[in-house]
Amino acid sequence: MNFSRSDAMIVADLLRAAAQTEILPRFRNLSAGAVRTKTSHLDLVTDADEAAERMIEAELQRLFPSALVVGEEGVSGNPGLLDGLDDAELAFILDPVDGTLNFASGLPLFGVMAAVVMKGEVVCGVILDPISDDWAMAVRGEGAWIQRPDGSTSPLQVSPAVPLAEMAGNVSWRYLPESMRPVVTGNLPKVAMAADLRCSAHTYRLIAAGHLHFSFSSSVMPWDHAAGWLIHREAGGYTAHFDGSAYRPANRSGGLISAPDEASWRAVRDALLPLQA
Repeated sequence: MNFSRSDAMIVADLLRAAAQTEILPRFRNLSAGAVRTKTSHLDLVTDADEAAERMIEAELQRLFPSALVVGEEGVSGNPGLLDGLDDAELAFILDPVDGTLNFASGLPLFGVMAAVVMKGEVVCGVILDPISDDWAMAVRGEGAWIQRPDGSTSPLQVSPAVPLAEMAGNVSWRYLPESMRPVVTGNLPKVAMAADLRCSAHTYRLIAAGHLHFSFSSSVMPWDHAAGWLIHREAGGYTAHFDGSAYRPANRSGGLISAPDEASWRAVRDALLPLQA
């Protein structure tokens, strides 16, 4: 089975419909009790996350009846869903509201993400920005692009490589082991700028478009990375785990660094994690 651009647009339109129906009406309009904690006060779920995931999952199961659907909120209740990613003929990985902390804070920096996986390989990635109302998209082997509802597109291309001291990136370090946190944060002055957008969707959109040079993530849950990894790769970028091994969505540990090319990846890794070099 191939997954085509027309198939990708089916997924993209579904994400947009869920955003317009379940997410945007709740933005800055969350009722009492509509925001709850999961593992900590920084790990939130809202009524929008759950309602959007239910809507997207139901429609995907209608359109692709044999597919495995792995949603972030579904995995919270059934972690075993992750075990099927490597073997499934067709699977969808969903993050119904990526950047929930921003969404719950009223900050318009969140996205809706879906990755399509066949036998453990990511073949399509879609990241919707509900605020700007467009998608970053990629189909494996066909490049990456911004798609707008009117049908117009523009290609995505990562930034040219620059020296480490000129690199700007997104660094998410809060899930690092305690012993590694001071190492990474103490080395941040080696790059030109390091922020944390608290949103993988927008981080991947920025690095795939060449507006940031790199990203560093201490967490590798597939709903945060599978779609963005493919979009960044198809835009010319390079991603690997901290130890240099290749990314696969079934991996659940090891951190991730994305950069314009392998040499840039190594420069970032060696600067922020010198003990891993």
